[in-house]
Amino acid sequence: MLAARVNLKGWQQVAVAVGSAFGALLDPKRADLIAALGETTGKPAFERVLQRMKNSAEGREILLERPRVISTRVSHAWDMPENTFGAAYAQFMGSRNFSPDDRPPVRFMETDDLAFVATRAREVHDFWHVLFGLPTNLIGETALKVIEFEQMFLPMCMLSVVGGSARFSEKQRRLFFQHYFPWATKAGVKATDLMSVYYEKHFHEDLEEVRRNWGIVTCPDPKATSSA
Repeated sequence: MLAARVNLKGWQQVAVAVGSAFGALLDPKRADLIAALGETTGKPAFERVLQRMKNSAEGREILLERPRVISTRVSHAWDMPENTFGAAYAQFMGSRNFSPDDRPPVRFMETDDLAFVATRAREVHDFWHVLFGLPTNLIGETALKVIEFEQMFLPMCMLSVVGGSARFSEKQRRLFFQHYFPWATKAGVKATDLMSVYYEKHFHEDLEEVRRNWGIVTCPDPKATSSA
């Protein structure tokens, strides 16, 4: 994580941010460009998250131990009972052939603390998918960006919502703004400070119990909502 870091001057940060934003709009699958955009525009937001973590007992524990969500650290999730948060995470990752090692490294944060917070924000993304019950299609990813914005106020998250919704079909756009967007704005506010949760130490707990403890409101089924 440290070896990948690059110190940028002010004008260089602007150049990287603009170039990353333009490139990400042209090719939204470029995770490295989206990551660069988040880092070069997100320093104030990451500083606020860092302070919140310092003010939380569990957040301080995370900052002290600096856990990494990588395959060698979370492999025990596959051995958890079926009803647990860990088992749900393992099933989510395995059914999609995802690896926690696939996240691009943080490159443009100035300090070790901010680099870790930015890395942590990137690595807990899949935990949030599991907790909120969101799919990994375009609508699900865009809805999760709304929650991430409510939790961290990262400009990149709102830009991703704008970019994602621009790629929707008319039917998808109507579904998103009538169903997913209102739910996500409320769910992101209602949940506890999710950046201060040490998820790896809750793998053994019942999934529904941790959802209740953390104020998680799962995404309602749009078909059930529309038929009600």
